[in-house]
This record gives sequence, structure tokens and C-alpha cells, in this order.
Amino acid sequence: MIHGMKILGLTAALLAGGIAHAATLPLIPLPVEARQADGSLTIDAHTTIAYPPGDSAAEAAARYVADELHRSRGLALAVTPTSHPARGAVVFATDANATVDKPESYTLDVDEHGARIVARDGAGLFYGAVTLWQLATADGRQGAATIGDVAIRDWPRFPWRGLMLDVVRHFQDVEQVKRVIDAMAEHKLNVLHWHLTDDQGWRIEIRRYPRLTAIGAWRTPPGAGTHGVPMRYGGFYTQSQIRDVVAYAAARHVTVVPELDMPGHAQAAVAAYPELVGVTGERPAVSVDWGVNPYLYNVDDTSFTFIENVLDEVMALFPSTYIHLGGDEAVKDQWKNSPAVQAKMASLGLTSENALQSWFTDRLGDYLGKHGRRLIGWDEILEGGLPRTASVMSWRGVEGAVDAAKKDHDVVLAPAGWMYFDNHQSDRADEPSGRLAPLPLERVYGFEPVDPSLTPEQARHVLGTEAALWSELLPSAWHVQHALFPRIDAMAEVAWSPASARDWTGFLLRLPAQVRRYRALDLAASDTAFAPGIHVDPPLADVLASGKATVRLDNQTGFGRLRYTTDGSTPDGASPIYTAPFTVTLPATVRAIAVAPDGTPMAAVRSRVIDRDHLLTRRNGEFLKCADGDLGLRLPLLPDIGDPAGATYDVDLFHSCWIYPKAPLDGVTRVRVEAARLARNYGLAHDQSKVVSYPKTTANGELEIHQDTCAGPLLARLPLPGGNALGASLPLEGTMARAAGQHDLCMRFTAPIDGPLYGLGSVKLIVAPEKTPR
Repeated sequence: MIHGMKILGLTAALLAGGIAHAATLPLIPLPVEARQADGSLTIDAHTTIAYPPGDSAAEAAARYVADELHRSRGLALAVTPTSHPARGAVVFATDANATVDKPESYTLDVDEHGARIVARDGAGLFYGAVTLWQLATADGRQGAATIGDVAIRDWPRFPWRGLMLDVVRHFQDVEQVKRVIDAMAEHKLNVLHWHLTDDQGWRIEIRRYPRLTAIGAWRTPPGAGTHGVPMRYGGFYTQSQIRDVVAYAAARHVTVVPELDMPGHAQAAVAAYPELVGVTGERPAVSVDWGVNPYLYNVDDTSFTFIENVLDEVMALFPSTYIHLGGDEAVKDQWKNSPAVQAKMASLGLTSENALQSWFTDRLGDYLGKHGRRLIGWDEILEGGLPRTASVMSWRGVEGAVDAAKKDHDVVLAPAGWMYFDNHQSDRADEPSGRLAPLPLERVYGFEPVDPSLTPEQARHVLGTEAALWSELLPSAWHVQHALFPRIDAMAEVAWSPASARDWTGFLLRLPAQVRRYRALDLAASDTAFAPGIHVDPPLADVLASGKATVRLDNQTGFGRLRYTTDGSTPDGASPIYTAPFTVTLPATVRAIAVAPDGTPMAAVRSRVIDRDHLLTRRNGEFLKCADGDLGLRLPLLPDIGDPAGATYDVDLFHSCWIYPKAPLDGVTRVRVEAARLARNYGLAHDQSKVVSYPKTTANGELEIHQDTCAGPLLARLPLPGGNALGASLPLEGTMARAAGQHDLCMRFTAPIDGPLYGLGSVKLIVAPEKTPR
């Protein structure tokens, strides 16, 4: 009842008391100032987009908005240089004396005479073009558009409005990278942080060192040759392709900041040139393991020569002020165990490996500084003392950024708890692969980059904020889009709009227009923040005995009306509106949809079959973590399968253990399990000792099912079959000891911890007298 009232209460407030909110402009991010007036302007096939002859910045903005309107609305508009634009034209112009004198600022005025966008520079004109495009595409339709009269004065809060794209763990081709840049531009983001090297691949052509891509760009994936997984996985960007991407981004006022991670996350580089950069001299394979791996760059002159030669080619390709040199998760074991490295430390008067990393970073910062560039790195570079010239990107919370800003260093906030978009958007079972800890839309929207402990002078060191798309569990462009949208809207408003203007309710009311744009652009945006949850209230034993179930609906944001049916038909505008839990008679199929106050469907229809079989079955996403464990990741069947519809499995890397919650055990005599053998491809470094092994009693291990807790009575033991093929489906079935009442079930695998992981696809309890299949 509480969840239902939350939805009803918010929706009622929006409809009754939120009329002013409903009239706000359909713009994300929210502009600084906007005044609406009566009247409107129609943009149709006869509309001209004009700019003064010789004004190249205005021409670029005019052509951009023309291309965007054609791409999203099907309008083919003429772009014309003229000093005398026709009535009703859209006009762009650079004016050194424009009324708003802020970096990247613009003015946009729409009335019956036309639309006029004015700025002091090309960036401002471009962002004015983005605002005009949003105004013209709010209905998500094709053809002519009508824009209400409005006067907008706008500029960004922060100069760094970034997105980090990891193309190492899963490669994205040039066209996919450009689609990400398009999305950034349409949200007024301006820094693409391009993560190009790591343990699992080297993605940038360096002509002086061809083995970096000949060897370092490719790995042999787990399960190679099965389930559509290639025998060799990888790819890289030629220097020509990189110049193309950089130019494409620059035309959209996006600066590309390359990242070459060092001194850790270096295994691909060491695999290519162990004699130049490796500490041990051994040649490892390019890693197939996510997480933390042991390989480091050496600290001798040969290694620095290599790095500096690489940086020379990188700086020739990327004109960005900043070069990101990583610095995160550098496990120092190889340095500790190397007599040569220890001798180097002694000669430098350094007493810790963390101090050596700071020296390493400082030396490279000096090299970049001599070439007019600046180094930025992850907050681990603080651990041995903050390098003199470095800027800090804080991912382990905000503390690193606060510490650096108080020491007069520039900082960018990218904290995992607010800005890591490979985290799921909800706790729904139908989320794809990703990190299970939800990062919901509202949490992103509530992030404040400037810590209140900073003085105004210190706060000036906060360059801005950045979202991160780490791609271990984002194996396709579809997964990237699902992770990015709509959280990019929340992040964009945090980065652009005044903090005082941010309003969660108003933001939700502006989202339906964005959802319509996504559909017009055929983007795989996530809808899980709005998707209906269909819950059967326990106890299930009573439901099974009575043949009647109480059904409760909710969604994460509490936004919109939920309409539903109970006969399996598709809900529409005539279907009942959910106001309170309702009762159905088994068997039933409940279907539900979330609709915004303006009528926009905010999520695809969700369905739940409610009958005896389904009530006795739990599927992946419905299991809970064990008391001493944590289901941290949702994995595909194999790490490099990119099928969005493929099976997924929630796993705890340290405990092969799950809870089947509130199982009705009366009459249960058997259990049927769909399990899978998954790749254990995780570098855990010093955390490897935390992996728990449960003793096995059969040759290959088994799935044990215990009552209440993992220390409770053993109800079933299902032996695992032989074989070691990854990605294999493992149907298991066996008898269950008799038990009564409702209990949690602890389910754990006893297979060795140095073999594959195991996942649970489904667990079905079988009540006598169901016959066992032959």
C-alpha cells in the first residue's frame, strides 16, 4: 500500500499542484534564465537557417542544427549566408558584444519574426543550437515543429562536463564512439575521456612501437569459438581514425582527453614489449581477467624513453590540454620484489612504493608540462604525496578531490557512488549485465560536485564532474546506450545548471520529452527507473492454498500513472489506473505500463504470470545475497557475448552462495535447477585470499541446499556433471528432504575456487505428485 500511495501522491501533486512545473520548457539541462511569452514559431520545410556571410562559427552552428533536425525530425532545411534573413528564419550570429559575457554562453530569442541565437564564441552558438534543437524535437514527431515564444540566457556552471568511455575491456568502433559523442553534444557535455589502454588491450596505434597493437590489441577470450565468441577479441584505432574522431568531437565542441593508464593496468603494454617496460622481463599474455592485475611499468630510463616516445605520438594526435595517465589500482608487488626497483628507490631517497609512484607521476607531469600539456590522474596519485603539477580525478568518493582542491590543485569529480554508469539503474531482475549495486537516476541527480567544506577560493579548483562507462560488463553498443540513458540527463543538469535551480520533480516532468527524442533517434535507453514492478505479497503458502493472490505495483521513481490488466491483454488508456493492491485468482497474467502525466509511455509493458509453477520458481535477479556474502555482479554467459537478450547470472566473487527467499516448503519433494558454468576471469590481487571454498563430497562438487541459513539442515545435494566447458548449461535435479512452512533456502556450490564460477538461472520447487521427466 505504501508503494502505491507514493506513486499516487507524486502523480497527484504533479497534476494538481504542479501546473507551473508542467509548463516548464522541455529542456535538459535546465537553462539559467528562461522567460516564456504568448505566440509561437513554426519550423517547416520552408524555414531557412541563416548566418552572416563570413561568420564561420555561426555557419558551423547553423549546419549542425540543420543536420540534427534532419536526423531526428526528417526536416531538410536550407542553410544560407545572408545579411537579410527572411521573416521566420532561424538566425545564428557571433557578436563580441553579446549581452551575456560568460564562457560558452548564448542568448536564444524566439518570436513571430523567427529565432535568433547570439553568442560571443562558437561554443556558445553551438549550445544555443542544441537548445533550439531540443525545443523543436520535444514531441518526438516527424515533420514541422512549433516552438513557443521564449527568451533564454544561458551558460554552464562548470567548464568540465565529461564522460569517460572505456573501449579497452570491450571495443567500440569509430561509428559507435561517434554516437556517444553525438549524445554528449545533445546534452551539452564537452569532455570525452577516452580510456585507451589497460591490461586487456592497447587501442591506439603508436607507429614507433607496432607490437602495441599487433600483440597488445588482441586477447583470446574465455569460451573462444563457442556461443558466437570469436577466437580472437580486440581491435584498435589507427592514427587516421583517431584524427577523425578528434575532429568530429571538436566540431561538436567536445574535447577528447586520452587516457593511457600507468604505472598499473599495464599488462597489454608489457605483453607487447616486456624488454622495454616490464619489471620482471617475462612476457605475459594480454589479460582476459577484469579487475586488478599485477603488471607494472618499470621505472628505469628505458621505460621512461618508451613512455615519452608514446606520449609524443599521443600529443600529436590529441590537442587537449590534459593527458590522463591513470594511476589507479597499481599493485606494487612487482616493484617490491625487484632489486633494481628497490635500488632506484634508495638512490632517490624514497622509502615507499607509493612515494615511487608519485615520483613516477611527477616525472611524466614535467615531461607533459614542457610540451604545454597538463597531467591528470585518478585519486590514487595522492597516496605517495600529491605530484606537483597533477590535477586529480576523484573516483573513490569525493575525499581525494577535496584534499587536492585544498592544496590548490584542480580536480574533477567522478565518484563511483554517483557517477559510475556501469552500475545498474535499478534492482530489477530484467536489468542486463552490470554491477548490481543500483545507481538510480535520483542519486545521480542529487550529486553536488562542490563539497561544502571548500572555501570559495578552493571551490574554483573544481573544474567539474564526469560520468564513467567502464565496459567490463557492457559488451555491446546496446549495453552502453542502456547504461548511459537517461542518467546522462541527470548528470548533464548537475554539470550545467545552477545548483539552486535543480528540482527533482521538475526534472521528472521534463524527462518525457527526452524519452520521445530517444525513441525518435532509435536509442536503447533504459526504462527501468519507470518500469512497473509487479509483486505478489507473501506469504506464498497462503496464496497457493487459497488460489488467490494480492498484487502490488510500484516503480522506482514514483513518477506517472500505472495502468494494468489481469487477463494478459496489453494495457492502454482505458485500462484501470493502479491505486491500491488488488486481488487476482490463479492462474492470472498481470501486465502493467507507466505513463507520464502528459501521456508519454515511460517504460515498455511488464508482465508477470501468477500460477503455481511460477510462484514456486525463482529466477536470476530474484535471489538474495547470503549473510556473509554479496551478490556484486550480473554476468553474461561468457564475458564477450554481446547479446542484449542473452541469459545473465548474479554472482558473488568470494562466496558461491545465494538465498532463495521465503520458500513455501509444504509438500515439496524435489528441486529442479538451471545452472551455468561461467568464466572466473577476475584479477583479485590481494583480495584473492578472501575467496571462500566449501568442501565437496562428490567428484566435481555439488549444489547444496540448506534450510534457513547455510549452517541449517541440508535439504538437497545435487552433484555437478563432469567437464570444463565454459558457457555450459547445467540442468540439475534431485530430491528434497521434507520440510514444512516457509523458510529461506541457502544454496551454495562446493566446486573448487580455482575453477570456473557457477551461476543460477532458475530454481524450481516441485510438489508431489508431479512426475519426474524420464
